[in-house]
Amino acid sequence: MLEHGGNLAAAAQQYGIALQDWLDLSTGINPHGYPITAIPQETWQRLPLENDGLIEAACAYYGCRSALPTAGSQAALQVLPQLRAGNRLNKPAKVAMPQLMYQEHAKAWQRYGHEVIRFDTSPDQAMLQQADVLLLCNPNNPTGTCFAAEQLLEWHAELAQRGGWLIVDEAFMDATPDGSIAQHANQEGLFVLRSLGKFFGLAGARVGFLLTTEQMLLEAQEIIGPWSVTGPSRHAARTALEDQVWQQGTRHQLLTNSQRLADLLAQHGLQPAGGTALFQFVLTPDTAAWHQHLARQGIWVRLFPDVPALRFGLPPENAWNRLRDALQT
Repeated sequence: MLEHGGNLAAAAQQYGIALQDWLDLSTGINPHGYPITAIPQETWQRLPLENDGLIEAACAYYGCRSALPTAGSQAALQVLPQLRAGNRLNKPAKVAMPQLMYQEHAKAWQRYGHEVIRFDTSPDQAMLQQADVLLLCNPNNPTGTCFAAEQLLEWHAELAQRGGWLIVDEAFMDATPDGSIAQHANQEGLFVLRSLGKFFGLAGARVGFLLTTEQMLLEAQEIIGPWSVTGPSRHAARTALEDQVWQQGTRHQLLTNSQRLADLLAQHGLQPAGGTALFQFVLTPDTAAWHQHLARQGIWVRLFPDVPALRFGLPPENAWNRLRDALQT
């Protein structure tokens, strides 16, 4: 199993601080997530319904023609290597992706025998010509690097001419939706992954979407099988996707708080090298020392020892002073 943010149980044991006393900034999840109210009782007592309006709500929200609900975008990314193998007569693909990116992508492709090739930040022409698949997070997790929609579509056009694929994981796109290419996902060889875990703060519901052509969605559904998203989670997701008032207010608040976090970190010698509306990415040679210093005060951030770097998620409103005090002591 790869290491991820949110591994508080291990932190609590290592530092001797009770689980409930931690401030968890390691995940990049909205600390003020969508306020789910009552879940209808019948959603617990029957199998999930496919005609419950969730797909229509997703298509309206993402601006796409079709969508497949999955158990988080994690489930979607794990099915894509199988789809590629099935459509390429089991020939292993060369999959190009950034050196520093959400690690589960590489693990999924390697599990099915595909070859992962790496580039630093952006693929050059030589890399693009080698690749059967170009896989990007946009914005990138954890660096915050963004790729312009026009550039992505150019890369897709070049890949598609020879049967290649472009896969874009937009898990952190919701606060800046103008950068999305979800509306183009009906094109052959283009796949977009979305998640309700970050912006909506519904990580525990495990709801994501795969956006691509209807034929590829049917093939993905065959692999995943029925009822991959629970009835209560489908209800929560549909409600959140349809609430435009909450979405608009949340985008503004997240962008404001992200800048507030960047300013706070910079004031204490931790100038962010990048970030999104939900986290800030800090390059520093003192990574290990800062990580330990904060952990001893019950503040958990994401450590990237090999870079070296730290990722800070947004604190809830009642914890800004706690973070400030920890940074200045």
